[in-house]
Amino acid sequence: MTKAISILGSTGSIGRQTLDVADDLGLRVAALSANRDVDRMEAQCRRYRPELAVLMEESAAKALKVRLADTTIRVASGMDGLLEAATLPGADTVVTAVSGMIGLRPTLAAIRERKRIALANKETLVCAGELVMQEAARCGAEIIPVDSEHSAIFQCLMGCRDQKEVRRLILTCSGGPFFGMTREALAGKTKDDALKHPNWKMGPKITVDCATLMNKGLEVIEAMRLYGLPLEQVTAIIHRQSVIHSLVEFVDGAVMAQLGVPDMRIPIGLAMTYPARLHNPAPALDLLACGNLNFAEIDEAAFPCFALAKQAARIGGTACAAMNAANEAAVARYLRDEIGFYDIPAAVERALTLPVMQNPTLNDILAIDAEARRIAAAL
Repeated sequence: MTKAISILGSTGSIGRQTLDVADDLGLRVAALSANRDVDRMEAQCRRYRPELAVLMEESAAKALKVRLADTTIRVASGMDGLLEAATLPGADTVVTAVSGMIGLRPTLAAIRERKRIALANKETLVCAGELVMQEAARCGAEIIPVDSEHSAIFQCLMGCRDQKEVRRLILTCSGGPFFGMTREALAGKTKDDALKHPNWKMGPKITVDCATLMNKGLEVIEAMRLYGLPLEQVTAIIHRQSVIHSLVEFVDGAVMAQLGVPDMRIPIGLAMTYPARLHNPAPALDLLACGNLNFAEIDEAAFPCFALAKQAARIGGTACAAMNAANEAAVARYLRDEIGFYDIPAAVERALTLPVMQNPTLNDILAIDAEARRIAAAL
């Protein structure tokens, strides 16, 4: 059971919901970090009184330091500050809720300090999954998934005595705001269209990933890394209602599913309290009110990002890091209205032509990440 937390990405959607859970459980907040939101960070600091507050942008950190001059809260900036927040002795659990590849180094640093990792940053396992899982095993660090789908699988596997009992993992996918649309209809979709997710409240990057279905491709790779399974044993299906968060099919034909309202506070809470289950501020699921539950196949022709993510998974090595980096850079440009919807998979496809290194080191992963971002920037 967690007693004190460090939140990497506290001003984002997951970070704010983590603070709701911390309030409910009475957890101490040891450190908070964010990118550049000075106003929200100041408000969080004054409420939770962490030992350390970190803003990635140096100018924002300087402004925060001035605002918090009447407190004893230390303010740091940049990657050095993020690494300090990840390894702070006063926290036993690190919630990695930053978006993108930036979460990799602090996650590894927290693992080496044997922290419990409440993992909400899927890119860490997508880009360096083998490296991260090997390091966690070596150091004896716990990784508890916070993504709703991976938390669902984690819960379905709690009573599984032997991984050989698992036939396959089935991730569910809402289909995002563009479910059922043709390529022709999707070609003109703007960021404003993409940011209208039907079920979940999330940050802009992950919401666009849900619209392209890249998010589901990333989650397939993350599940492969978390549970040590090949691509052939991890699949995804459309489930519009977002009531069933994922399923596990066993070799005897039994299927276990985890159901709940689409509220991230449920998986966040479990990551804090595991192996116990305690009260959670999220509402309970009303089975009589949730209606019919429907399923459909993913249209890989209309949503090529999903197929490209699986292609990267098959190739392995640095291909996943290249795919992820190109996607991150392309989505950022899409959010700035610089490129169109299908320019995102075009950037990813081009990045997958880069030379692949198997069994990469951290430096290899960082190098291919930088090269793939250059490709996406030049699109």
